[in-house]
Amino acid sequence: MTFQEFLNNAFSPVNTVLSVLLILSVIYWVFTILTGLDIDVGIDHDLDVGADSPDGHVHISDHDPSSWMHFLKFLNLDIVPMTYFLTFSLLITWLGSFYLNYFVSMPVWLGVLLLFPLMIAGMLLTKVILKPLNPFFREINHKGEKAHDFLGREGRLKSRIEGDKIGMMEVFIGSDPMTLMVRSKDGTKLEHGTRVMIVDDEPEKKVYYVQKSMWS
Repeated sequence: MTFQEFLNNAFSPVNTVLSVLLILSVIYWVFTILTGLDIDVGIDHDLDVGADSPDGHVHISDHDPSSWMHFLKFLNLDIVPMTYFLTFSLLITWLGSFYLNYFVSMPVWLGVLLLFPLMIAGMLLTKVILKPLNPFFREINHKGEKAHDFLGREGRLKSRIEGDKIGMMEVFIGSDPMTLMVRSKDGTKLEHGTRVMIVDDEPEKKVYYVQKSMWS
């Protein structure tokens, strides 16, 4: 395979999106390695789950009946950091699509259609590949303090919350940033970036109740 053939296949109508995402993933990891910083992407979280996610893990309550949450747990995303899992899944999917389209001549619509089973296969293979590292991920899974130690602490919202909607809040324990799942104490609408204080918690679901800080 020549370099030109590689580029033509990597940026074919079927593989272009995957290739761009893979390039962005590489840039992210290079940026993270060189600076030690994580990119904070403001996302509104509508998932009604209890979680305490200081390091990119999806922490899932055993009492959550959501089939989607159980699927994430099946993939070990309550142990493996999301960024690791997504990077490996993307790489495997890209490799599968790249070589499939290189060795098998097929119409574009079929190549796009085959991306879905390739993504599923990529996620399952990623689960198997990362499984030996689960003990290591468990060790780094919890960097913070017990739930009751958060009461009275202040931080900023990373997503909008109101009513029963659960969002994200960032607090600092020393110099370590931690991301907690929070809900408005009285259902009041609180915008992204608002400085809030933790006033109550729900230990079983690891959800913290917040209200607007008097210093905001």
